[in-house]
Amino acid sequence: MHFDIFTLFPECFTSPFECSILKRAVESGIISVALHDLRSYATDRHHVCDDYPFGGGAGMVMKPEPVFAAVETVLGMDKETPIAPCPIILLSPQGRKFQQSAAWELSKHSRLALICGHYEGVDERIREHLATEEISVGDYVLTGGEIPALVLVDAVTRLLPGSLGDETSVASDSFSASLLEHPHYTRPAVFRGWEVPEVLRSGNHAAIDRWRLKESVRRTLLRRPELLSETDLGEREREILREIKVEG
Repeated sequence: MHFDIFTLFPECFTSPFECSILKRAVESGIISVALHDLRSYATDRHHVCDDYPFGGGAGMVMKPEPVFAAVETVLGMDKETPIAPCPIILLSPQGRKFQQSAAWELSKHSRLALICGHYEGVDERIREHLATEEISVGDYVLTGGEIPALVLVDAVTRLLPGSLGDETSVASDSFSASLLEHPHYTRPAVFRGWEVPEVLRSGNHAAIDRWRLKESVRRTLLRRPELLSETDLGEREREILREIKVEG
C-alpha cells in the first residue's frame, strides 16, 4: 500500500517511520510513504499557505490553492474534471470517527492520500471539492492533522499481510471482534506478590481460550459496555456474559 501525506510539517513524520512495525513495513515493501510539503506548492515567494478568515475571527485558515495544487499534481488529477484515483482523506475533528472497522475498510485500498489540516482549519472548498471523506481520531482537537495521519497509517499498516510477526495478533486485538482485548501476562510468574492467573500456566489451551474470552467480555462490560450492544454476540459470548452478570 502507498500513502501520500500532504502536510505543512513533513518533519513530524521522520521518526515514526524509522522505528518498529512501520519501519519494517517500509523496508519490506509492504507500505511506501511519500511526504509532500504543501509549502512547495505555494506560488508566492514566501510560500504562504494560510490567510485570515473571511468575516473575521481568531486564527488562520489554510488556503485552497497550495492544497489543490499538491494533491492534483501528485495524484495526476485533471483540475477541470477531477476524478480521485484513491480515497483523499482530510484529517478533521468534524469527520467520521476512526474505528477498527474503518481501518479494515481502508486497508483494502492500494493507495491512500491524507491531507493534514492545521491552524483553525482548512478552506471549506478543500472539504467540499477535493477530499472524498473526512476522518476524526476522536472527539477532541489537536494542533494539526499530522498525529491523526500517523494514527491512521499505523492502524491500517498493521492489518496488511506480513506487517506483523504473528498474523494471529490482529484477530485478538481490541475492537477486532467488537470486544476489548483480554489481559496479558509474561514472566516472572510472581511479581511483588502478584501472581499470574493459574489457568494461564496450566497448559490447558481450551481453558486458556475460555478464560481469555471471558476476561475480554468482562473488560468490555466494565469499560465499554456500549460495544456489547453494538455487536452481534455469538452464543458462546452470550453465555459468558450471562455467567459474568450472575457472578456480579
